[in-house]
Amino acid sequence: MAITTLIIIVTAFFSLITFQGNSFLPDNMRHPEWTDKYKFNAYLVWHYREYVRLFGYGLIHADFFHLLFNMLTLYFFGEGLEIILSIYGGSKLIGKLLFLLLYITALPVSTLWDLFRHRDHSYYNAVGASGAVSAVLFSVIFFIPDIPIYFMFIPIPIPGWIFAIIYLILCIYMDRKGTDNIGHSAHFMGSIYGLVFSLITKLILV
Repeated sequence: MAITTLIIIVTAFFSLITFQGNSFLPDNMRHPEWTDKYKFNAYLVWHYREYVRLFGYGLIHADFFHLLFNMLTLYFFGEGLEIILSIYGGSKLIGKLLFLLLYITALPVSTLWDLFRHRDHSYYNAVGASGAVSAVLFSVIFFIPDIPIYFMFIPIPIPGWIFAIIYLILCIYMDRKGTDNIGHSAHFMGSIYGLVFSLITKLILV
């Protein structure tokens, strides 16, 4: 089984059982209280060392569409990245381990900026695997810069490197604007980490 598939299954399972008001699962399978226990909260991580939140928040999503968007993106690019890393690593096992390492480490790394600037804001919370998924996407773009990517509301594919520039600029702009409830800084940090991880991996393995 691809690591991508395993991550999707585990993330979907935890997200579904933690959804608030999720009515199609039996009560004994629902744990909405886990959201409070594992969501990213900079104040609790910084002052109370609840480091599990740096990883657990990636298993929880705000709603079904949030989960669907992240997991679809991971599905479209994750297994391809596993193959790429397997080629560089010389075996499928190395490729899977590198992919898993990228994904897991991208979760805390993508929160670093928010952890620092919101360390004294007990009200700030975040959930979702967007930062880690962004790391996977940008890793693919690093290895295949011309990969065609479809952007929202644009019916033709955009070369990956152009998409990357637009995406990073939008992340910075939307984060500074701060008018929505989306962790744009986590997207940005995850994306940059995906590039850095891929560069280091290539330098070491080639």
